[in-house]
Amino acid sequence: MSMLEVKGLSKHFGGLAAINDLTISVEKDEIRGIIGPNGAGKTTLFNVISGVYKPTKGTIELNGEVISGLPPSEIAKRGAVRTFQRDAVFHKFDVLTNVVVARQLHANRGLFATVFSKAGATKNADTERALEILEFVGLVDLRNEVAANLAHGFQRILGVAIALATEPKILMLDEPVAGMNNTETAHMTNVIGKLHDDWGTTIMLVEHDMKTVMGLCKKITVVDFGEKLAEGVPDDIVDDERVIEAYLGAEDVVA
Repeated sequence: MSMLEVKGLSKHFGGLAAINDLTISVEKDEIRGIIGPNGAGKTTLFNVISGVYKPTKGTIELNGEVISGLPPSEIAKRGAVRTFQRDAVFHKFDVLTNVVVARQLHANRGLFATVFSKAGATKNADTERALEILEFVGLVDLRNEVAANLAHGFQRILGVAIALATEPKILMLDEPVAGMNNTETAHMTNVIGKLHDDWGTTIMLVEHDMKTVMGLCKKITVVDFGEKLAEGVPDDIVDDERVIEAYLGAEDVVA
């Protein structure tokens, strides 16, 4: 069953087509890789799906409901949530408060009320859920650490925890291991795998680290100049001459 349907999607900026007549279908419980050269339109695709940009043409459906053109907050409420290439955290708050704030803002409570509220049952429930999420992603021992003091890899994982606080149906991860060392990459890859295996989260993954993509994704869509170049299982993508010429090059991408 398809969870996300992108149908004939185009996004133009002036005379430039960042996405051009792109069609993608993502199944429930899938980890879908989206790869392509810099400037291919991958992040623009996430921005259109999540409502940051409105499409020029085409439709996006989530579980059969048209979401294209809705505000980002409404799309997030319906379960399509994205992370960003840069850390999207409240740097002056501690780790736990970051996740609690994300959870309460998603429930339409204001930032001031979220941080300073003395409300009992709701706030306690949000805190308990936030702690569960932090335990899941491996940050619970750092719950009292100010986010700005975290290492880069932990800040990126906190960004995932913040996204999870909104209870997404489909999670769009934009270059989740960018700038990470090997240990941090292994941690993030493990978290993504557990999200799929243990929580049944459907994931779309934009990433240049091909080891990560090949290790996590059962199906990959290759985008070039805003259009679908190829789509298939990792072994087929690696051997596709069009993909090699446009993106992978002659290097051994899974070595």
